Amino acid sequence: MGKSKKQVSSRSSRTPYSRPSTFPNHGIKAKSKPKPLRPKRIQTPTIPFDPTDRILLVGEGDFSFTHSLYAYHNCHRLLATCFDSAATLVEKYPQSTGYIQELQDADREDETVNIQILNGVDATKLGRGGVGSGGKEVKKGRFDRVVFNFPHVGGLTKDVNRQVRCNQELLVNFFKAAVPLLAPEGSIIITIFEGEPYSLWNIRDLARHVDLKVGRSFKFQAEAYPGYKHARTLGNIEGGRGWKGEDRESRTYIFEKKDGEEIQGQLKKPKNKRNGFSDSDSDD
Repeated sequence: MGKSKKQVSSRSSRTPYSRPSTFPNHGIKAKSKPKPLRPKRIQTPTIPFDPTDRILLVGEGDFSFTHSLYAYHNCHRLLATCFDSAATLVEKYPQSTGYIQELQDADREDETVNIQILNGVDATKLGRGGVGSGGKEVKKGRFDRVVFNFPHVGGLTKDVNRQVRCNQELLVNFFKAAVPLLAPEGSIIITIFEGEPYSLWNIRDLARHVDLKVGRSFKFQAEAYPGYKHARTLGNIEGGRGWKGEDRESRTYIFEKKDGEEIQGQLKKPKNKRNGFSDSDSDD
């Protein structure tokens, strides 16, 4: 009996494999393509000072801000004041001696520089005569800029509401004292931290009580003032520990005398290119 031939299937007889155009996802959502990363916008710091400005600074801490205005922004007409006596200042901020010495040397050696340092000046008594008023140098007035960076009464109480009221009183009395010292086109510049409890001060409303308006506001960028370090009202923390104020979000407000644009207690809203009007004076 002959051997039966084994049937060999032909490869060509098979149905060719066809890759399906889509696979079932069984309820699994396909991952979307990641969005391209947008380059981070680098904001150019706003410097509200001009080398020709006559500037009064009140409530200075270690005078590092005054020093930065002179050394890096060519502001040479500065009257810088602080609340502390000379002895207390050195005790609270030992680094202040170096800044003050450099400023005084510049004033003595360069005829184009007019820098004065005054101790024991109360921001609420400016130019009024008597102790804490700053004397005749402040009383002369006609300042292009009056600057109060990070005003604060210090830790008078742990009661938040009382602390807010005390700081509000400080600001209102400062406004009242500073307005008569302004040049015709002068302005008051105040920088405070953002968020609570500082937002509870309602600084815009306080300014309205003394016929001031916010001309503009913008993010304060400490790095725009080389050498500047935030000085706590209570003085340095031993060992340099603790939070750094220059790293915290802050905002600068430029207050101007009200003009004819005020209508029933509200300012006309400036136009903007995007939607025609803006309800904010903020630059960012």
